[in-house]
Amino acid sequence: MNQRTAVRGRPSGTDGSDFSYRMVVDSRYTKVAKAKSRLAKLIFAQVVTQLMMAANVFVSLSKNESPDRVLVSSLAIGFVTIVAGELGRKKSRSNFLKFYVFGSSMSILLSVACLAISNLQLEAFQNFTSLETLKVAAVLLGFVVQLFAIGTTVSLIKNMAPPKRAS
Repeated sequence: MNQRTAVRGRPSGTDGSDFSYRMVVDSRYTKVAKAKSRLAKLIFAQVVTQLMMAANVFVSLSKNESPDRVLVSSLAIGFVTIVAGELGRKKSRSNFLKFYVFGSSMSILLSVACLAISNLQLEAFQNFTSLETLKVAAVLLGFVVQLFAIGTTVSLIKNMAPPKRAS
């Protein structure tokens, strides 16, 4: 019992003097963690824009209008690549992330093309309840989000790669 009470106070090696022997986390790992968190938010924003465009398609279907094939194909590509991006983000798969960047870029470019070939009129911008305004807002928001997603994903892929060894 005396031995236990004799060891009062701080054990040796924990007074802060051993800081030079402690391991330091490489900055790449913190950059990867921050980029994954940022990419999760961007993917969520892309899901919201895809749902806005899908709502546009469903409203046009309810009005017995034929949906725009380019927009529907853009939605299909977009949802597939969002799933690939989320898997790549969670499992740190650079091939999935590369596919995500390429596919989601193609999806947003198809949406922009669909917007460009549709006959937009000035009345669509003046009437905020119009279906065309929802389409324009979704495509523009998707384009801005895509720009940020490309930058974040490229940075994430670069930081996930092992460091180059100096020869």
